[in-house]
Amino acid sequence: MNRPLLPAQLSSLIPLNALSSRRLQTLRDQLIPRPLLAGEPLFKDADSASSYFLLAGALLLRAPDGAPQRLVAGSPESCHAFSAGPRFNEAWALEDSSVLVVDSCRLDRLLSWQQANADLLLELATNGELTDWLEDLLENPLFAKVPTENVRNMLSRLQPMDLPSGYVLLREGEAGDCCYFLKSGRAEVIVGSDSDQQVVAELDVGACFGEEALLSERPRNATVTLIEDARVLRLARQDFVTLLRAPVVDELDFEHAKQLIGEGAQWLDVRFLEEYQRGHAAKALNMPLHLLRLKSRLLKPDRTYLCYCDSGQRSASAVFLLTQLGFTTFTLRDGLDALPADSYAALISEKGCGYLARSGGRTEVSG
Repeated sequence: MNRPLLPAQLSSLIPLNALSSRRLQTLRDQLIPRPLLAGEPLFKDADSASSYFLLAGALLLRAPDGAPQRLVAGSPESCHAFSAGPRFNEAWALEDSSVLVVDSCRLDRLLSWQQANADLLLELATNGELTDWLEDLLENPLFAKVPTENVRNMLSRLQPMDLPSGYVLLREGEAGDCCYFLKSGRAEVIVGSDSDQQVVAELDVGACFGEEALLSERPRNATVTLIEDARVLRLARQDFVTLLRAPVVDELDFEHAKQLIGEGAQWLDVRFLEEYQRGHAAKALNMPLHLLRLKSRLLKPDRTYLCYCDSGQRSASAVFLLTQLGFTTFTLRDGLDALPADSYAALISEKGCGYLARSGGRTEVSG
């Protein structure tokens, strides 16, 4: 079985060689050379979802107008990524060859992250600050949308606390006025009480927790207990909303939403079931905000989701949560209450139990 290439073996491949070893580790599953036999196509009439790197052998690349180009491993041209699209629509192996195939979106996200945050991490490291925890934190997809200056301001407002193993940071059912980041140590997440307690997750360095109570404005939905001595960083509710939530939530108007629905996007109604049953968008999935993290495993990672509620508050929180999980998602600006009467009637056109998401992204009618 082939093993992933090491960073030193990628040092001549542009732009992979711009990524740190830490960032390359997140692409580990895609850094395994793929053999290509002579005469075998690499792609034909494909899209540009992948970036390709030639490691050995030779390829024939063909442009949309039919013009051929020979690419030989070891040449200056072979050091650069290429993809299907405007420049090439076919690629064939002229001899037994070896290539890397990397997801273009993941690569672009990692490059953007590294370029956007490099100065900040260097500044902290120069000042003697250990940044491993921050690098882990910033790997969260939502931070791709958070401006570096917001991250810098967030760091200045964090309140550090050194706490012993066994300390209970959050208790299920209590009100939430802050979230936390784990700078060192570990913690466990527990739901239920007494004999019904169940450990559902373990948190490591770089974890953010406690934010769901701030997003949903509901009591804490779990207990978090330290299982090692730890340094924990506290961020107050208002700082969280201003610095993290606000820049992450993408809004759109009703006309743009209709356009995306026509292109295959899916409505998510994040209100309570009783509100949904009184009227909802055609084929909208009911994903109440307090159940969204649990139900998100039923959504398709490659589909766009449009969230709505009455005021826009719950749907904005839903977008924040889904962005953390790597989904492409938007909220209807200012919610249903801001729609003109004719637009509201056009959107909220169905009643009853509606639609349910099932595993594999399937949708079925309930009731």
